[in-house]
Amino acid sequence: MPQTFSVGSRSWLVSAVAWAFVACGVLASGLTLLQYAVLGSMLPSWAGALPPATALLLGHLHWVLAAAGVLSLLLLASGVGLALRLEWARRVAIGVLVAAALANFAGLWLQHEVVQALVTRVADLAPLPAAARGLFDGFAYAAQGLALLLTLGGCVVLAWLARSLASPMVRQEFA
Repeated sequence: MPQTFSVGSRSWLVSAVAWAFVACGVLASGLTLLQYAVLGSMLPSWAGALPPATALLLGHLHWVLAAAGVLSLLLLASGVGLALRLEWARRVAIGVLVAAALANFAGLWLQHEVVQALVTRVADLAPLPAAARGLFDGFAYAAQGLALLLTLGGCVVLAWLARSLASPMVRQEFA
């Protein structure tokens, strides 16, 4: 039996993704501008004690923030385009979702580096007994485990949204 789609119907998924993209795009653009404005004062004085890869990232943080600004504007534009049911916006939204999922997955390394650098730095500065140090390290590992689970869950949700936007039922809305 052939499947019939009602042409012109608007799905709640596309509308929800569009409004979420607009809201996140506006918020991300504002936060990126704020972060870029205070970049120099936010770097800690002990940035030289970080691992080499993390120090390299902090040294080029202005380029990372510029890329984040471009992506946030792209997010905003694709959200408006999705609300208007433009085909290019659907394709850009799928690309943004896949890129965000891959960036979050790759960011697991950065999360690990930052937590390890902070835990090591704080543990070296504070004279802790061995039992307290073990408890402190345990909390740090628990936080890393939770961050891992939340990040992987977020990657799954982003991939599901990208797949849903590529489905035939959603594609027919943009015809």
